[in-house]
Amino acid sequence: MEKNIRLSGIAYESLVNGPGMRRVFFAQGCRHNCEGCFNPDTHDFNGGELRNIEKLIEDVLDNPMLRGITFSGGDPWEQAEEFAYMAKAFKKNNLNIWCYTGYTFEYILKHKKERNGWQELITNIDVLVDGKFDINKKDENLKYRGSSNQRIIDVKKSLESDMIVIMEY
Repeated sequence: MEKNIRLSGIAYESLVNGPGMRRVFFAQGCRHNCEGCFNPDTHDFNGGELRNIEKLIEDVLDNPMLRGITFSGGDPWEQAEEFAYMAKAFKKNNLNIWCYTGYTFEYILKHKKERNGWQELITNIDVLVDGKFDINKKDENLKYRGSSNQRIIDVKKSLESDMIVIMEY
């Protein structure tokens, strides 16, 4: 059976959604509705288009310039099973994986066993940029995030040490 994912779009070669040349997959569907969201068209769970996951993976692996993958949104955690499937394939090929979400790292850890795909996704990404966008904490000078409440978390180190390890940029 064909595996599909609902995306609002793809940035094929991006330098602004994590370090190095990256492919960015924008999830379709978000429950957070953050005021001032830069991507409100991604909120509708019926919007965007269904894309074949195997073809998306193959296309990434065919591009030797890519150093990493970024899952953005919408919120990738609303399609965690599909994004986890992609993340596993990219990890096998030594690509660095960043994921943005309106959920906090603590919330994800608390609910990872009851939400489909959450356990697999959190263990197959390298960096999580977490937290809702807060228009009152918006800062144009921040790198890789829109508001100062959002954190750039080293997932592997955080899971190993059982404490949140923040990355500075």
